[in-house]
Amino acid sequence: MARIIDGKQTAATVTDTVAEAAATLEREAGVKPGLAVVIVGNDPASHAYVNAKSRMAKQCGFNSMQYSLAEETTQDELESLVAKLNADPAVHGILVQLPLPRHLDSEPVIQSIRPEKDVDGLNVVNAGKVASGDLASGLVSCTPAGAMILVRNIHGSDLSGLNAVVIGRSNLFGKPMALLLLAGNATVTMAHSRTKDLAAICRQADILVAAVGRPFMVRQDWVKPGATIIDVGINRIDAPEKGEGKTRLVGDVAFDECAEVAGAITPVPGGVGPMTIAMLMANTVVAAYRSVGRPIPSF
Repeated sequence: MARIIDGKQTAATVTDTVAEAAATLEREAGVKPGLAVVIVGNDPASHAYVNAKSRMAKQCGFNSMQYSLAEETTQDELESLVAKLNADPAVHGILVQLPLPRHLDSEPVIQSIRPEKDVDGLNVVNAGKVASGDLASGLVSCTPAGAMILVRNIHGSDLSGLNAVVIGRSNLFGKPMALLLLAGNATVTMAHSRTKDLAAICRQADILVAAVGRPFMVRQDWVKPGATIIDVGINRIDAPEKGEGKTRLVGDVAFDECAEVAGAITPVPGGVGPMTIAMLMANTVVAAYRSVGRPIPSF
């Protein structure tokens, strides 16, 4: 039976380090890390995510600022708020919660966030630094950064000689995850919906990362014995056993059967998910340290 990778426990370790670093910065430099989270509209799931991020920021000792904008907010109004936050020296991190309401274009908003305050790691400058192998001076997208910590906890920081397969090629996760694995010296294959004989490709993987948004797609016979599986999928499926109309969260990996052959595996929920918010906090404290020219903490 595979080792279950506890994302909650690892995330707690990261946020403890963040809180300690934040306290040190405030004590020694008089700077309190500031995180501004912007949400537009009334989407319940987005509000739940934002509230969780704001709570965690407060727990880490940050100055947590939440801007809840009306559904009918215009593009100009949203971009004006981002410009104001860009200019505020007390704000070290800016996060605009996605998705935005349909009448708004998210890309110019995300790209207008100054790269040094882009704690989601989505600005093209930060994405370009990851692509060029510069992991030291930018901000890395939170979910792949968190997933890499889970990988390093199993395999160490040097992945030389290991084959990694990433299923999914999104700009948000798949591409940066593949680049981070490559930077760790893994031999990386990016697989996707057009990949021929996907199961055979996956069976070569010492590290198998699934991020496609299809419940239970990865089956036991796709998994190399002893492989590490990182399941990034978050899918809501019907759960009649919990009552009429009830649902539950599952990943892209058929957890029970794959856990029988894998060496280590992340559960859903409780695996990669908690790491995303933890790395958002880590990016914010890194941005605050950089703003005053201090050596950044490591995670």
